[in-house]
Amino acid sequence: MEDTSSGVEDPPINDEGLTDVEEFDSLAGILADGVVGAAGGLVGTAMMTVVFLIAQSLGAFNLDDFAILTELVGLTGYVPEVLFGFFIFLGGGMFPWPLLFASLKAYLPGQSDHISGAFFGGAMWTGFVLAFYTGQSGLTLVLYVVLTLVAHVVYGIGLGAVFNYFSTRPDSIV
Repeated sequence: MEDTSSGVEDPPINDEGLTDVEEFDSLAGILADGVVGAAGGLVGTAMMTVVFLIAQSLGAFNLDDFAILTELVGLTGYVPEVLFGFFIFLGGGMFPWPLLFASLKAYLPGQSDHISGAFFGGAMWTGFVLAFYTGQSGLTLVLYVVLTLVAHVVYGIGLGAVFNYFSTRPDSIV
């Protein structure tokens, strides 16, 4: 009798009759991944904000600098500038950055999402440190550089921790 098998195994089928690939590519799977990313970004940004508050108390960073973002979108004078700027910053931390992290994490150094997230946050810091520099000098400049780096590494760790948590859940498709 002739062997008619192709040598390729069929992907496993879950309880709903979908293969793992179909489940991952389904609209529900994509939306679930987006929610996980947004949650990770929210956690990371909250942790980062704590470090920014510490930096502000030491005089190395001023939360009023978030008004720069309001100015960039041309809404100065129409909305509370610092608050609106922070919401723009929060939106960036919740949507595009987690999406980029999800697409790049397999290529980042580190054995776990936490470590990969720390490297990702460090890479993001390179743009932030230049964009939000407001003329600090001396010890204040050193504190600004170090504390904003710490804030971004903490963001990445928080983002990676949420990704790791949801990827290890038995009913998650992330």
